[in-house]
Amino acid sequence: WASKKNNHHHFEPLQKKLIQDGFDSEKIKILYKQPQVKFEADGVIVLFTYSESKVNYDQFSNDWSISKAKKYMEKYKEDLARTEKAYGVDKNVITAILLVESSLGKTLGTRSAFNILSTLSSLMYPEARSDLYTMIPKAKKTSRKKYEKSAKRKSKWAYGELKALLEYADQEGFDPAEMPGSFAGAIGLAQFMPSSILAYGKDGNNDGTIDLLTHADAIASIANYLKRHGWRPGISRKKAEKVIYHYNHSEYYVKAILKIAKRLES
Repeated sequence: WASKKNNHHHFEPLQKKLIQDGFDSEKIKILYKQPQVKFEADGVIVLFTYSESKVNYDQFSNDWSISKAKKYMEKYKEDLARTEKAYGVDKNVITAILLVESSLGKTLGTRSAFNILSTLSSLMYPEARSDLYTMIPKAKKTSRKKYEKSAKRKSKWAYGELKALLEYADQEGFDPAEMPGSFAGAIGLAQFMPSSILAYGKDGNNDGTIDLLTHADAIASIANYLKRHGWRPGISRKKAEKVIYHYNHSEYYVKAILKIAKRLES
């Protein structure tokens, strides 16, 4: 029972649900039969035990990181200038976001976004929820009641993102199981969730595709996201904080982005 051992059976009710919700049954079955598709327990456990406040954002505003970001701005100055003109979003802020999100494209996440989102989605079913709870290290476990509540909430959110990933893969013609992602299922240089790609993704280099692994597209997509959330040229610091908070609901993050952007000005 190899499939039992890697908990692959947790994806069976999930596949039925996706098919009921209108996805092509043949495609779904083929997708979930791929050998790299698995119940990604260790990645998902990180999501249940992660604390934003423990992230060391200072590492991104040190001299070495700033010099790297300035070189990046030089290399992609045409994309950044074109985007800043089209969207009215400060190129220093766009670069700061790329620096923090993916180290300017160097770290795209080591997990499969599809596996992560499928695993999280499967937590809508009691058996998968139970299984995952037993795998959380004792030192990091919360109460069962707290976990159940959190798992149900996260699974609902993840299912929406899983559907968005499948739609995006369909739209752009790639295998969703091959897309690298973070432990939360975020994708590409800008670390967008799939639903954000569908809503805000832009084709920055006019090649007819929206590919967040491409610098021009990632730059334009970040700018579009910020503009749509209220960014305007000459925006006040207070308003800028509010806009960036939409990108990542963390005060630490917002302050780090603005600190980096300020250092990139000089």
